[in-house]
Amino acid sequence: MPATRTVPTQEAADLICLTRELAEKELLPRVARAEADEEFPREVFRTLGRAGLLGLPYPETHGGGEQPYEVYLQVLEEIAAVWSSVAVGISVHALSCFGLAAFGTEEQQAEWLPDMLGGELLGAYCLSEPHAGSDVTAMRTRAVRDGDAYVLNGAKAWTTHGGHADFYKVMARTSDDRNHGISCFLVPADTPGLSADPPERKMGLTGSATATLRLDDVRVPADRLLGEEGQGLQIALAGLDAGRLGIAAVATGLAQGALDHAVRYAHDRETFGKPIIEHQGLAFVLADMSAAVESARATTLAAARLKDRKLPYGREASIAKLVATDNAMRVTTDAVQVLGGYGYTRDFPVERYMREAKVMQIFEGTNQIQRMVIGRALNRDTQGVIAVHGKEY
Repeated sequence: MPATRTVPTQEAADLICLTRELAEKELLPRVARAEADEEFPREVFRTLGRAGLLGLPYPETHGGGEQPYEVYLQVLEEIAAVWSSVAVGISVHALSCFGLAAFGTEEQQAEWLPDMLGGELLGAYCLSEPHAGSDVTAMRTRAVRDGDAYVLNGAKAWTTHGGHADFYKVMARTSDDRNHGISCFLVPADTPGLSADPPERKMGLTGSATATLRLDDVRVPADRLLGEEGQGLQIALAGLDAGRLGIAAVATGLAQGALDHAVRYAHDRETFGKPIIEHQGLAFVLADMSAAVESARATTLAAARLKDRKLPYGREASIAKLVATDNAMRVTTDAVQVLGGYGYTRDFPVERYMREAKVMQIFEGTNQIQRMVIGRALNRDTQGVIAVHGKEY
């Protein structure tokens, strides 16, 4: 059964209904074949962009939907319940637009944001490197000023949409200052010297291309610098919490999809003269799966509501990412168990959900990193916040 949702406006409710309709009509008929063939669904992103689903959390002035994060994340959930590769792509695209939307000049925003938020231009986010994953300050990619341009050299690993994106938000080192030597650039995909390796051969999310991006004397006009020189780490860290909420929502939607399939199967499959859902042992498994999905959703939306009220939410975003992705791994594993031998075959989607759930515990900061973030916040924060109508107490 679809998730029960509470949203703040009728517009948001209509948006959820539109998303469910698009997921059923445009995504569901294609997902199994595209994932099996490792086909990148570029046209799907254009369709969703034209429906207004790629720029939901951004202002209407440049083509966004100006929706609160609690609504945007529930849209992501609905898509992830059908096609996780696409939902991850939307989350990554939103993160790719963040630097421009939050730190770009009015001229930069007016020139590039409308097509980015409208889905005509698909984005990718280039932060990690082969030798610098969680340790961003170990970055080696360089950007050297040369007249009215910067020349970039280096490699960016694990780039979602690598080789398919129309633009790349690239973090590169402009000085040796460990914390203030990284800058952020918006690099068009057709820039000479920019190339992508063949996509990684992954266990799951095979419809989402992930590749290493190569920058060999890539010359980028100076007006493609976002923010100031040395502000790149600030831009990267400012977007990470929102990105973690995106993955928490995707993981929750993925788990919801697995639960829905398991419940339908348990209603239809009979043993000893009755549906297997009526056997207590299996009903308890399904009940635990449902509880895990609902707790992930509640945790994620609680963090989103803090963000919407412009309150600190970094610790809560890490908790949401940790809880939702760990729960997704358990729920999808149990979904395979509910289906028994059939769950282990590709005739049913639950084995794919299980494979896809694993990476949720890894990207946007591994769950071990999330525990570090949460622990440090607990050590640092000495009091909570009570907010009433925007005022903090």
